[in-house]
Amino acid sequence: MKRYPVLSKAPITEALIDIRIKVRDDLKIEQLYSIYKFISKEYPNKKERYQWEGRLEFKKGETPISTAAEMIDGYVFISTDEKQICQARLDGFTFNRLKPYETWECFRDEAYRLWHKYKEVTSPEITRVALRYINKMELSRPIRDFSDYLTAAPIVPAGLPQGVTSFLSRVIIHEPEISAAGIITQALEQIVNPNIVPIILDIDVFKQKSEGISEEDAWQILEKLRHFKNKIFFESITEKAKELFL
Repeated sequence: MKRYPVLSKAPITEALIDIRIKVRDDLKIEQLYSIYKFISKEYPNKKERYQWEGRLEFKKGETPISTAAEMIDGYVFISTDEKQICQARLDGFTFNRLKPYETWECFRDEAYRLWHKYKEVTSPEITRVALRYINKMELSRPIRDFSDYLTAAPIVPAGLPQGVTSFLSRVIIHEPEISAAGIITQALEQIVNPNIVPIILDIDVFKQKSEGISEEDAWQILEKLRHFKNKIFFESITEKAKELFL
């Protein structure tokens, strides 16, 4: 397995581990709230998550009737420094780490610790495991060509003006070795600082199995997804871009 360099100035603004589970009718929202007593010291801030459900009913000869309802589908627990967020939902668990990102080991181990609290009250059946990294590359102007930094930069037909003020691309690829998928999104954010060009490289890798994934397999899959994510990142940027983050 190819090894990639550790970037001391990695452009990661947010990383998240997401584990989806089969929704059960017997899993109650009160069980999710009980997690709070175990983590309240490190994650004192909490708020409810809401799910909206709408219905449109048609009856012959009558005006359609629309109804909407909201229900709590989970809780969000936020760390004291607001850099780490734990989501406990009826359909799964998510752990977010905001900038500054430290190391994979720190990120993974804290997610694993919190997952065990979630597992104890939910007895989950895992169906999907995902890893997502949002990178923001702040490049100094002027930029002659985006291909100086991106290996799959946007292309403007030669006969048109070449000044690009915005772009968005999204591709989904399949990794046959681990039967996983990767969503690669590149975008030029709105320019706020006239001297900086902000480019987003959003990498979302996941594996799902309707028949279920064991807990042991789920965490082994996350390790493989991490390597898949790294491969996407380093294959998406040029050597010139990489040097900015070493």
